[in-house]
Amino acid sequence: MRKLRYAMVGGGQGAFIGGVHRKAMALDGQMELVAGALSSSPDKALASGRELGLADDRNHACWQDLLDDELRRPTGERIDFVSIVTPNHMHYPVAKAFVDVGINVVCDKPLVHTSAQAQDLIEAAAKSGVVFAVTYNYTGYPLVRQARHMVRSGELGEIRKVIIEYNQGWLSTLLEGSGNKQADWRTDPARSGIAGCIGDIGSHAENLAATITGLEIDALCADLTTFVSGRKLDDDGNLLLRYTNGARGILISSQIEIGCENDLRIRIFGTQGSLTWQQENPNRLWHAPLDAPPRLFTRGSPWLCAEAIKATRLPAGHPEAFFEAFANIYAGAGEAIRARHERRSPAHLEADFPTLQDGARGVRFIEKTVESAHSTAKWTPF
Repeated sequence: MRKLRYAMVGGGQGAFIGGVHRKAMALDGQMELVAGALSSSPDKALASGRELGLADDRNHACWQDLLDDELRRPTGERIDFVSIVTPNHMHYPVAKAFVDVGINVVCDKPLVHTSAQAQDLIEAAAKSGVVFAVTYNYTGYPLVRQARHMVRSGELGEIRKVIIEYNQGWLSTLLEGSGNKQADWRTDPARSGIAGCIGDIGSHAENLAATITGLEIDALCADLTTFVSGRKLDDDGNLLLRYTNGARGILISSQIEIGCENDLRIRIFGTQGSLTWQQENPNRLWHAPLDAPPRLFTRGSPWLCAEAIKATRLPAGHPEAFFEAFANIYAGAGEAIRARHERRSPAHLEADFPTLQDGARGVRFIEKTVESAHSTAKWTPF
């Protein structure tokens, strides 16, 4: 089985997440970087490609040149997919161009700036038949998949309440004023979009809750705040959620909580029990049944569900975490891409990844949160 060939747009010198994506794709030895346009700066793009060992004829100064070159190549030499790891404002034009010519896409989150753009991508992908994955990477953790299995199979009974938090403190000062690249684009409306913190990490929280529970938001009440003087977008968000099944939710998303690093956590309460999981300690999942002592699930244990076991690479007691979760998303997308090439259905348990529809829902979540925060109405329909 040959390796899948991919190109990357963005993720060059000075970028954080591009390197994470490349390491994750390399983890299982099934994907190789063969082409790229790694920066919006032509000089930096070419220098970044040289550092990564790209051949000169596949190292491009801009993504348009990358796409044109791929279309000129024989089918057997073309990339199998493109990985888009640019700031948010470039997701839509790049993704749309590749989708339109039938090239599979893996795109970082949030998907795009508007629901209209998301719907356009959905229609274009349906027309071309491409695989389109969105890298909500936290859904790749084995014990997140265990939690999903337990909730969906009814072990918690009917879900009553969901509490989801994403706590960070790295933007508690005007870091974007110091020239920090990561802070600069995330707090710029032109590149980040209409939301700051709620789009950057709040969208992860929404996706994690939706992935595990399967619940659909009926209405929300949002309070977005910009605490740091001089900042253009929100850096703190607090939401109340009402789900269509009658359950209630609380979502906290903050980047000004000093002392917090990457504290994503979720608690789910049903009529028959509860679950608790934390991203900073991802190899443990607590289950509290209604009429029995709490029990601890650990990653790699033989009694986990098939989805959790499939997402595990090491025996129990050997920690797996961030890179492996990312790798699981890419492995799932990779199986779907291979299945498309071979004109078959994906193998059982293999093609497990966040979809274009998940990404579109995340965009709607951001829009509705901002709408609610600016509204005088108590509840904003979703």
